[in-house]
Amino acid sequence: MSYLWPQALWLLLAVPALVALYVLLLRRRNKSALRYASLDLVRAAMTSGQRYRRHVPPALFVVALALLIFAISRPHAVVTLPSEQRTIILAMDVSLSMRATDVQPSRIAAAREAAKTFVQDQPPDVRIGVVAFAGSASVTQRPTRDREELTAAIDRLQLQTHTAIGSGLILSLATLFPNEGIESELESYGSYGGIARDKPRGAALDKPRPAEKKEVKPVPPGSYRSGAIILLTDGRRTIGPDPLDAARMAADRGVKVYTVGFGTSQGGSTNIDGYSIYMRFDEETLKAIAQLTSAEYFQASSASDLKRVYEALNARYVLEKEETEISALISAVAAVLVLLAAGLSVMWFSRIG
Repeated sequence: MSYLWPQALWLLLAVPALVALYVLLLRRRNKSALRYASLDLVRAAMTSGQRYRRHVPPALFVVALALLIFAISRPHAVVTLPSEQRTIILAMDVSLSMRATDVQPSRIAAAREAAKTFVQDQPPDVRIGVVAFAGSASVTQRPTRDREELTAAIDRLQLQTHTAIGSGLILSLATLFPNEGIESELESYGSYGGIARDKPRGAALDKPRPAEKKEVKPVPPGSYRSGAIILLTDGRRTIGPDPLDAARMAADRGVKVYTVGFGTSQGGSTNIDGYSIYMRFDEETLKAIAQLTSAEYFQASSASDLKRVYEALNARYVLEKEETEISALISAVAAVLVLLAAGLSVMWFSRIG
């Protein structure tokens, strides 16, 4: 709990002062009360329940006053709310190293199954897109709510040489913001380290040329509430733009980039289809990308680890914790207590106060 105006909490000292004043007034009233000739009449008029319930409305009023003072201090609390991030881009590494079988049955098979489970577990109103990157990046599936199309898109992923992490991240941003001309950042790389020129399934044949690049007014990192990117890779950049430059582009737009390092961060190599593949992901870069964009980094060395990572990410999109001001909520509770105190006073004593 934090407060924007903590000085206002000093006003809470007025609450015990009011309680003391109330007790003092009661004692004075008792001293000046009329004396009845018959004590039996007094006992009949003032049962135990009646004696205690006369204190209920004032007590409710004092509690309401304390809550209102508390609200004046503008408290902030971490609360769990439904996520507002309704477009998610899965940026998936499809470099040749994903064919390695150190993760059974293979890295790519485990990644596909985890991604498909993640897709199926999302709320129906969440749009998901799929971007694949290796020697170049391509949009395998533009954002859609159709889970069958997404599953088919994930199954279509084809492995290639090289790893252009920066290209995958930039194209994911371009998919989130199709009218900002972000794809132009990759034009100098062509189809080698840039964008794959094959038209992805689901793209309109009459799609207009990419929009011209727009100037972006930077916003606080992580402040974009309508979308996010999940980037999975088992390697390190070998071609294309610098992933950290791409991460800064995401940070300037407030987009969170959750990064997943899959496989090993310890090093080693293997031979796949005649290629000698260096088997190590760049953990420092992945952590830096997540940090720059106010997101999180995850590491998965097995299929079960990767499944747990996607389960954790899924929880972040269904419900997420957020620090928010709760003054309005506290004020509403105080207003209800004031109305309740007034209602009970009228109902029991035919007066307010």
